[in-house]
Amino acid sequence: MTSEALSESPPKTELAAEAAMIRQGTTRLARRMRSERSAGALSTNKISVLSHLKRLGPSTPGEIAAADRQHPQSLTRVFAELEQTGLVSRSTHEDDRRQSIVSLTESGLAALQQDLADRDAWLAEAIADLSETERAVLVLAAKLMDGITDRFA
Repeated sequence: MTSEALSESPPKTELAAEAAMIRQGTTRLARRMRSERSAGALSTNKISVLSHLKRLGPSTPGEIAAADRQHPQSLTRVFAELEQTGLVSRSTHEDDRRQSIVSLTESGLAALQQDLADRDAWLAEAIADLSETERAVLVLAAKLMDGITDRFA
């Protein structure tokens, strides 16, 4: 890094303070959005599994668990409940018969879309009073956070 680039970077204490503000804001918003979900809503783990399958397609339990930084055994019950309720299906892996492939069903996609729609409706109401510029800043921040998440996935 050049000395010019170093002089343009914010000091580490400033970066840490900014990171803390971002963490606090995203954490509080995530908690509030979870609290706005209906009583019968799917668990966070179930939504995470369904979201993974929608985004990346059929996957092994190990791949799904790794994406959430969990052990496959931690999600065994979640996979079983999702399969029992018809939200996912399991099939035998073509190359490794010891493994299974978990796939999203039409019912699973519908349940995921309903959960997302409920939270999106709450958030739309929450940001309705913001200016167009403020909403644009939030959209930009969301894109940046997705980019950060993807870089470290």
